[in-house]
Amino acid sequence: MVIDWAEKRAAYKRDGVVHIPGLLDPDQLAATLKAWEWSLANPTPANAPSLKRDGAPLFYADSFHPKVLDGYREMLERSPIPEACAHLWGRDLVWFIYEQVFLKEGGDTRRTPWHQDGSYIPMDGEDNAVAWITFDPLSREDSLEFIPGSHLGPMYNTSAFDPNDDTRPIDDRLPLPRLPDFEAEREKHEMISWAVEPGDVIFFHFRTMHGGAPTRPGQRRRTLTLRFFGERTHYDPKAAKSLPNFPDMATKLKPGDTMRAPGFLHLHPKTAATAA
Repeated sequence: MVIDWAEKRAAYKRDGVVHIPGLLDPDQLAATLKAWEWSLANPTPANAPSLKRDGAPLFYADSFHPKVLDGYREMLERSPIPEACAHLWGRDLVWFIYEQVFLKEGGDTRRTPWHQDGSYIPMDGEDNAVAWITFDPLSREDSLEFIPGSHLGPMYNTSAFDPNDDTRPIDDRLPLPRLPDFEAEREKHEMISWAVEPGDVIFFHFRTMHGGAPTRPGQRRRTLTLRFFGERTHYDPKAAKSLPNFPDMATKLKPGDTMRAPGFLHLHPKTAATAA
């Protein structure tokens, strides 16, 4: 597969999101699914109870497993995703931050409210990306939606995911504007999405506004997101001051400091030494 990386890099800089069909070959996709299955077999203690099957619709999410590299290291080191991040940023250095797994099945689940990941990840800068991977084919209507260019606009006090109010702030103490009701004002905004197949990867910037479609009875949605940062990334505490794999981040770094820490797995280029 030939990818026009110059075009993808320009689109990522402009829109904050790109779709790369077929980035993962069958073996790479199988390895990625195996990592996702490792997460379900090894839930974090806080989320283990929510995996119980009681006949109700299941919406399971988990992240930041303390031993994530036991199930993910080999896949990440062989994956084309870190190199793709380097192409999109135009810079070589790529580190892995953390994983997030989702499983929705068994009935109706509400749509994921519009939000920006950057509101609760204590990092910012040009070189960051979420790699979004689906293991089930999804139509454009059932896929993740994005507001192109929103990574260049304001950072909002992101959604607390309150089922009664999608715009309720995650932290009232943050000096950030309240999230607009994008869903109620869809006609005022450009929104994009893609039909996706297993093997496709969607990359988006931490600040890109996005939301997910609801699921319907009989539908199963298995997705994995992997988060990465690079050379031009700095410490920027917001809703979170530290991350589980760098618990003393807030005492070791000052706002604006370049992000480096041994808790993050260095992935690209493979020959470079891990920065600490």
